[in-house]
Amino acid sequence: MHLTTLFIACGTCRETMLAGGGDAAGWSIFSLLFVILAMLGAIIFFMIRISRHEKRHFDPSLSDDYVPVSPKR
Repeated sequence: MHLTTLFIACGTCRETMLAGGGDAAGWSIFSLLFVILAMLGAIIFFMIRISRHEKRHFDPSLSDDYVPVSPKR
């Protein structure tokens, strides 16, 4: 395959995309961005929900006392 045929193929695909509606690539990027932001929002929502649920139902009698270990000298 020659280098000139690669450039011709790229130009052909670009021209058909622009002639057939160049907004398709833009809309696909926008919809993918919407899906990514929706998933990130759902993950953050559930992390906050789990955190609040854990604080509400916290039982201090079931927790261990944290005693920091002092470094040996």
